[in-house]
Amino acid sequence: MEPLPFKGLERGSYVQIAGRKIWLTQVGDGPALLLLHGGGPGATGASNFSRNVAALASHFRLIIPDLPGYGRSTKGIDRADPFGDLAAAMLGLLDALGVDKVHALGNSLGGACALRMALERPERIDRLVLLGPGGIDTTQSPPTEGLKLLLAYYAGEGPTREKVATFLRNYLVFDGSAISEAVIDERFAMSIDPETIANPPLQPPKDITNALLLDLARDARLKALATPTLVFWGMEDRVNRPGGAQSLQQQMPNCDVYLFSRTGHWVQWERAAEFNAATIAFLSQSATARS
Repeated sequence: MEPLPFKGLERGSYVQIAGRKIWLTQVGDGPALLLLHGGGPGATGASNFSRNVAALASHFRLIIPDLPGYGRSTKGIDRADPFGDLAAAMLGLLDALGVDKVHALGNSLGGACALRMALERPERIDRLVLLGPGGIDTTQSPPTEGLKLLLAYYAGEGPTREKVATFLRNYLVFDGSAISEAVIDERFAMSIDPETIANPPLQPPKDITNALLLDLARDARLKALATPTLVFWGMEDRVNRPGGAQSLQQQMPNCDVYLFSRTGHWVQWERAAEFNAATIAFLSQSATARS
C-alpha cells in the first residue's frame, strides 16, 4: 500500500547557527535521524520526504531542516565548497540541538552533505543512508542532462513553471505522470521566493580547481570511513548516474547497495514502501544515535 503523506510538517521553528537561520521540524521519538533533502528547484525537507516521515517517525526522532539556500532557511551557499558549507551548517545544527550522534539520511545534494559530514566528523554519524547522492564521480564524466537543467534553472530567462515541470516529470522520476500539478505548483512557488532568486542555491561551481570538494569519490578519507552505509539508487536516474553506487561500494568498507529498476532520482518517493522498510531495518541495527 502506498504510504500516506504525513500531515503537520508545516509546523516548525528557526534555529540560529553562525549567522544563519535554519528552519527545522522535529517529529517522532527514538534514535535521532537527520533527513537532508535534495537540491532541485523549490526543494524543502517537508516536500522531499512527504512519503517517508509517517513510517520513519514511528521509530526515530526525525530532524528535518530546510538546508541553507532552500525553503525558509537563510539563503546563500558557498559555491567554492557547497558540500563542505552545508555539512558545517548541519553539524552546527546538531550542536545547537545538543545531539552528539545521529543517523544521517540524504537525498542527492543532501546525500553529498551527509557523506561530507561523515568524512569530516565520523564520530558524529552513527549510520548513513544515501539516496542517489551528488558529488560522486562528477569529475569522471560530463554532467548529466538532469544536472545541467538544475544548474541552469536560474540562468537565462530565469525560473519558470515549465522548467520545474520538465525537471520533475522528465528527470526526477521514472513515471512523470505520477507528478501532480499541485506538486509542480508548490515547487515553483518556493523556487521564486525573492531571496532565493537573489541567491540561487544550486549554480555551476565557482572554482573547480580542487576536485576533492566536488567529487567525494576522490576523497582519500572514503576508504577509511567505517560508518555503516546503505545506498539507494534508481537505475533510471537521469540526474546522478547510477554507476556512483558501485563506486561507493568499492571504496567504502561497510557499504551496502540497493538498486531499483524503473526508478529515477527520487527513490524515497517512487518506491516509498520498500525504501521505508529497508531504511528502518538498517537503522534499527544500531541504537546509539541519541541526544
